[in-house]
Amino acid sequence: MRANRRSPAFPQFPASEPDTAMPSRKFGLNLIVFLVIAALFTGFWALYNRPVTAPDWPEQIAGFSYSPFRQGQNPQQDIYPNDDQIREDLELLSKHTDNIRTYSVDGTLERIPLLAEEFGLRVTLGVWISPDEERNEREMAKAIEIANNSRSVVRVVVGNEALFRREITTQNLIKYLDRMRAAVKVPVTTSEQWHIWDEYPELAEHTDLVAAHVLPYWEFIPMEDSTQFVLDRARDLKKLFPKKPLLLSEVGWPSNGRMRGGADASQADQAIYLRTLVNTLNAQGYNYFVIEAFDQPWKISDEGSVGAYWGVYNLERQAKFNFEGPVVAIPQWRLLAIASVVMALMALALMLIDGSSLRQRGRTFLTVVAFAGGSALVWIGYDYSQQYSTWFSTLVGLLLGVGAIGVFIVLLTEAHELAETVWTQKRRRPFEPVLGDSAFRPKVSIHVPCYNEPPEMVKQTLDALAKLDYPNFEVLIIDNNTKDPAVWEPVQAYCEELGPRFRFFHVSPLAGFKGGALNYILPHTAPDAEVVAVIDADYCVDPNWLKYMVPHFADPSIAVVQSPQDYRDGKESIFKKLCYAEYKGFFHIGMITRNDRNAIIQHGTMTMIRRSVMDELKWADWTICEDAELGLRVFKKGYAAAYAHNSFGQGLMPDTFIDFKKQRFRWAYGAIQIMKGHARSLFLGKDSQLKRGQRYHFIAGWLPWVADGLNIFFTVGALLWSAAMIIVPQRVDPPLLIFAIPPLALFVFKVGKIVFLYRRAVGVNLKDAFSAALAGLALSHTIAKAVLYGFFTTSIPFFRTPKMRSSHGMLMALSEAREEVFIMLLLWGAAVGIGIVQGLPSADVKFWVAMLLVQSLPYLAALIMALLSSLPKPIEETDDQPVAV
Repeated sequence: MRANRRSPAFPQFPASEPDTAMPSRKFGLNLIVFLVIAALFTGFWALYNRPVTAPDWPEQIAGFSYSPFRQGQNPQQDIYPNDDQIREDLELLSKHTDNIRTYSVDGTLERIPLLAEEFGLRVTLGVWISPDEERNEREMAKAIEIANNSRSVVRVVVGNEALFRREITTQNLIKYLDRMRAAVKVPVTTSEQWHIWDEYPELAEHTDLVAAHVLPYWEFIPMEDSTQFVLDRARDLKKLFPKKPLLLSEVGWPSNGRMRGGADASQADQAIYLRTLVNTLNAQGYNYFVIEAFDQPWKISDEGSVGAYWGVYNLERQAKFNFEGPVVAIPQWRLLAIASVVMALMALALMLIDGSSLRQRGRTFLTVVAFAGGSALVWIGYDYSQQYSTWFSTLVGLLLGVGAIGVFIVLLTEAHELAETVWTQKRRRPFEPVLGDSAFRPKVSIHVPCYNEPPEMVKQTLDALAKLDYPNFEVLIIDNNTKDPAVWEPVQAYCEELGPRFRFFHVSPLAGFKGGALNYILPHTAPDAEVVAVIDADYCVDPNWLKYMVPHFADPSIAVVQSPQDYRDGKESIFKKLCYAEYKGFFHIGMITRNDRNAIIQHGTMTMIRRSVMDELKWADWTICEDAELGLRVFKKGYAAAYAHNSFGQGLMPDTFIDFKKQRFRWAYGAIQIMKGHARSLFLGKDSQLKRGQRYHFIAGWLPWVADGLNIFFTVGALLWSAAMIIVPQRVDPPLLIFAIPPLALFVFKVGKIVFLYRRAVGVNLKDAFSAALAGLALSHTIAKAVLYGFFTTSIPFFRTPKMRSSHGMLMALSEAREEVFIMLLLWGAAVGIGIVQGLPSADVKFWVAMLLVQSLPYLAALIMALLSSLPKPIEETDDQPVAV
């Protein structure tokens, strides 16, 4: 009879002729969808890079500000270029101008005027003025000597923004100006931002001309308005000093760096602005210097990251934009678009290797996610490639790249689970309870491990077992290491009352945690028992549990039958209602999709194992998640496991937030233990019969937890960076957006996924969906700690989750979330501190502050859950509580 019985785990369908046209139609539709989405994303690249008309660069401009430093050279470290390098620069610049401006005569810079004569360049000689009076005197003396002996020097500029930086008083600067004017025959001035001349008009009495910097970028002016801004400031200065010649000694725009209000530091904006500005200034007869000829990365230490990118030419002396024709934001955008298509295709190929059961909506969704992720990775890589690298930035870039790829992988796995949950045509392995009669009724040995459990709770569990509607079973209760006889002796006595089916064992000491206790009891199992079942000491099972689930073992390939964990105290308080909502996700979403590929996570309650397999494999005593580890070994041996999502037993949830955290810490820590212990099988497919789908689910299922662990490093880095922004705001800019976008994108996607799936797949309302998200977020820090502990330790003591504990006060609840509250306050303090010190002048600062606040949400969620756990209040009865079958 058994041989002819159809297994409910593998339903059979009437035979039919294969439809050979179906695969080809499906492939054709998939190809069309892929091409349409590829065209859409390519269109986004094209839209962002649409050509913008700008005037061609003129044959000659008035002048360049020239600093000759190259990679590895830095005047602050007394590392200067040699004559050949300077000569190469001057030859290039002479093709566009006959004027250059320098800033110092220190080191080999003093040779620039002499070398400039070879190319017919006129030099506005700079004298660097700083608080270092000895250096000032040295610069003054050297400049006087050069100006009086060089044919190329046409004017001398004493000091560059020295008053603006408050490095010198007005009186002392005037003294330097008067000395220089008396010592040289060429015009003398100082160079300051335009508003400094307005504040100190007396400077003009000691100069031969007004040399002013007008840099709209620093004043938060959008690029589109900047040319007019320069003209307006020039007109104001002419009106203020009508008898003095005007020199716009610095005009320019950076090609990279932070945003300032509406001013975006980009290569395209630099090109459009400079090409428009120099033509306008030429037409109106202004004398000016474009800052600057070449990028100068050494300036980052003084001006922030943007200080490196003011050059018309990059560090390799290549023009950063076309001098004629339309301006395109990313000239190589077509290549980048192709790269994003290739990345999307690779990701999609991996996700759809076994995607035959997905509806077209699911495939379309995954295609969009693959393209969005691939395009983001390509954009991040391109954007970072435009930065100048130091050993530190290279290290950060490497970590960023690994992190971005990791986020992309986690995002794909999350999206894949969403698609398979919502848009699967039909479950591949439907595993429903056997509702009819069955002749297959093997003996079952039910094992109930206990440790320091409340006796009344355990008695409730035993009462439920005594009511099982099944002819042939026994119950073995193993109490390990409970020291107080008043806890375990009442349970022993109650087992005697229930009759010979119930046997009680108390063992102390006993090593090996829960796995050790379950292994101890295996030899005491009835010899004729064919199935071993395990429940936790707080579970009240449904009378039909064995009758409906044991018949599935008639299929000889089935080694494990699993029912979901469920809870009967979800209405006890708001805290438990939120916990209950969070628990639903794993058992009603993740386990369903895992079962389709025979890859469920075995959990140590409501589980059944074939006796022969149990005797062969035993419970592991090296991990605190012996249940999940046993399930993995079942699959490695080639056996099958199956999952029925119907509830056949309900336990008790943790009563306090600290116990909720301890439970999840144990699960996450055990997951990392298992990944480490079975790494060869999971990652390389060695020494096992694991299929690709099984390996995928075990790795992908735990990847989000690994991402939580890595997020700790991001939080620490964000706090350190924010502290620097507060302490030295003039030198430290907000991080580039590429640092913040990947973790933020993953956070938003995960929360959105939880809310969406809980409504679609679990069937809860929006309020309960957000409750699940809140409870899940509250565990993020705990999971992160568990992951890090798991990677860097081999074992920790097993800790049980206490049940039926009394409620506790608010102060105790706050202490349970003290780590999360501390980090939350640090993040809030960083956001407020940046707002106070820097204000919110630009989009990148606002984005960074917003990122800090979003980053604090999991820690805020932990605080809320802790407070709720201290205030147990009855809530109204609802109809959404699952009822046992």
